[in-house]
Amino acid sequence: MHYDVVIIGAGMSGLAAGIRLAYFDKRVAILEKHYAFGGLNSYYRLGARDFDVGLHAVTNYVGPQQRNAPLNKLFRQLRLDREEFDLHPQNYSEVRFPGATLRFSNDIALLTEEVARAFPGEVDNFRRLIHDIEHYDDTRLDVPYLSTRSVLRDYFREPMLIEMLLCPVMFYGSAEERDMDWTAFVILFRSIFLEGFARPREGVRPIIRALVKKFRSCGGKIRMSCGVQHLEVRDGRVGGVVLESGESITADTVFSSAGYEETMRLCELRDSPEPSFSPSPQPSPLEGEGGMARLSFVETIGILDTAPAALGHEATIVFYNDADAFTYETPREPVDLRSGILCCPNNYAGHDSLPEGVVRLTWLASYDHWVGLDGEAYGAAKRAYHPSFIEQASRFLPGMADHLVFTDMFTPRTIWQYTGHLKGAVYGSPRKRRDGRTPLSNLFVCGTDQGYLGIVGAMLSGITMANMHVLGRQ
Repeated sequence: MHYDVVIIGAGMSGLAAGIRLAYFDKRVAILEKHYAFGGLNSYYRLGARDFDVGLHAVTNYVGPQQRNAPLNKLFRQLRLDREEFDLHPQNYSEVRFPGATLRFSNDIALLTEEVARAFPGEVDNFRRLIHDIEHYDDTRLDVPYLSTRSVLRDYFREPMLIEMLLCPVMFYGSAEERDMDWTAFVILFRSIFLEGFARPREGVRPIIRALVKKFRSCGGKIRMSCGVQHLEVRDGRVGGVVLESGESITADTVFSSAGYEETMRLCELRDSPEPSFSPSPQPSPLEGEGGMARLSFVETIGILDTAPAALGHEATIVFYNDADAFTYETPREPVDLRSGILCCPNNYAGHDSLPEGVVRLTWLASYDHWVGLDGEAYGAAKRAYHPSFIEQASRFLPGMADHLVFTDMFTPRTIWQYTGHLKGAVYGSPRKRRDGRTPLSNLFVCGTDQGYLGIVGAMLSGITMANMHVLGRQ
């Protein structure tokens, strides 16, 4: 079977790339090794309940009048009606550090007022930062790396303000430990603070349904439970895509949303399968430069018999840190309890109709620890963190334990199993390839390792790579 384009992965970027290409009469096939769409932003069913895997918020939320904003740009490019996503804005969110709290909403004026209250000597510098970010061109693909911490130190004298701005931005998109690239910071700052958070009432499912329906209506083909065994390399090109079933498919162009390093590994024909778990993956000989992906998370989801607001908690998302400095790195211990994210989906506008209360608590975690446990020890380790979930969540929702009716937890091991991302790395490799190119002339990456961030960013990544490398549009 031959296609114009084969896309590896039915996540947000793969589906968006497929839609864009199919619109222009390209024969496109998406290959997904699992049974569920969405990749890092999927969902699962357990105990008669649906759970989102990655969705705390759809960032980049704006109204329809902001025509050139990323969200509205993708609606135009994919010819989707924004009503299909059923997005509802947040109430407000918070960044909490010892002795300081900054509230923010989808209106930057609130955060500016909060900075003026908590750090009165920095508010003019904060306004200058906003102005410079608004006028920064983050669409360039050739910008060299620049340390965000060094840039922010040129704006602010208060170290804690720098840490408080970095906390939500790094938690929601940085693949780099301790620091991040300035262009990535600008993209995420815009998406979180200058635009904002929203969520569909049903979680990620309406977004996935809209993308899959649109792709199929354009004539695209999706093959689920269809893993790729390897890519056949001939004369500097991908000559064929060999499936785990042994079937071979050819295509003029191959897009991969599996991650750069993961894709390069597919270019090596192995004599025997890899073990189920690989705690210390080695770089591919084709990697050449850039660090390995490392950062992963655990998340516990709690179901309550009441809404969080009934317990006095109305914030949508809380980013908290228990020290003056924010430590963002792979922890030595299984889970880093010093900082985390508390998300309450009920606290979006119009979500009071949700049948149960939901609390999601996310921490940085060690992949090497979780992947090294056998089945019984793995289950015991998950149960061991249940008291920590109760303790930390109860800081924000007093009495929560009395209303908890169900919990589930996923770990870096879960992420690795269901996405194939090495080290269970949610944000992929620290080194992004913004032009999507690989050493092979007809193989391109989209999604996490291309560099556009968040759910909206992932879709724009697929669109941009399709436009640039197949449709001839920048």
